[in-house]
Amino acid sequence: MNVSITGGAGFLGVRLARRLLSKGTLRGPRGGQEQIARLTLVDVAPPRGLDDPRVRVVDGSIADPGVIAAAIDADTDAIFHLAAIVSGQAEADFEAGMQINFDATRLLLERARRSGNRPRVVFTSSVAVFGPPLPPVVRDDTAPVPQSSYGAQKLMCELLVQDYSRRGFIDGRALRMPTISVRPGKPNKAASSFASGIIREPLAGEEAVCPVPAETVMWLMSPGKAIDNLVLGHELDAEQLGPSRIVNMPGLSATVRDMVAALERVAGPAVSRRIRWEPDPAVMRIVSSWPGRFDTPRAQALGFEADASFEEVVRAHVADTG
Repeated sequence: MNVSITGGAGFLGVRLARRLLSKGTLRGPRGGQEQIARLTLVDVAPPRGLDDPRVRVVDGSIADPGVIAAAIDADTDAIFHLAAIVSGQAEADFEAGMQINFDATRLLLERARRSGNRPRVVFTSSVAVFGPPLPPVVRDDTAPVPQSSYGAQKLMCELLVQDYSRRGFIDGRALRMPTISVRPGKPNKAASSFASGIIREPLAGEEAVCPVPAETVMWLMSPGKAIDNLVLGHELDAEQLGPSRIVNMPGLSATVRDMVAALERVAGPAVSRRIRWEPDPAVMRIVSSWPGRFDTPRAQALGFEADASFEEVVRAHVADTG
């Protein structure tokens, strides 16, 4: 069993790699569990802390055909496509967003098609494919109307995954992931970066800026649940997914006020007072276009799971970083 992960040096990519190396097997083309013999990690920088003979590293941009050719071949059985230009950056730099989020995805799918191996492809999409006018609760039949370039790029890639699967070129599944919180590391250019920063930085003794109103509703998932659901997304049989390969992931709905209150319950008011409220119209415009409440019976029937509470998410982050 040969597996490739794009974005393999990112925080989710490294976590996923560790989970797969620990698990040791994945569902193979013949339906049974097969030993992972090779795990190829693709990113612009090499990952850290993954010293395992099964790991192979390919450095470079996924927009480079040579990099994709080195990462995916006729022996590649599974691809987790995590690499992307984040939302705020994709909005600020249209060409970069299109090149990495859309063009590179098509390049990857074409490489998979031409390999003739019909690999299983797990594509990480986003709730950003939805936008106003929104119903109070987004359901499985709600039409996506993205209001950002990032959302549009993710939606276009979903349709590629859907059609390449319909044609039998790949066995794909596109998972619409909630905002992941709490992300470790440093802030990035994602419009949703604050959803981690307002928890991560105060816990580390630093000030954080919240650029959106306290009443802003977020659809959230912890890193741990994200990895659980990505692995499950791979393990599902095509027959379980049926004609639609696009799945709204379950999540946790919380206002930013709820998130800060959970932080205070875990760490005390002195920590939550490290948050400054400074509205940023550009961030507010993007984030306010995303839905904050979903009804996901299909995903739950397939076995995908949400976090029980945001307080649990905060406690898990404290445990991970402590």
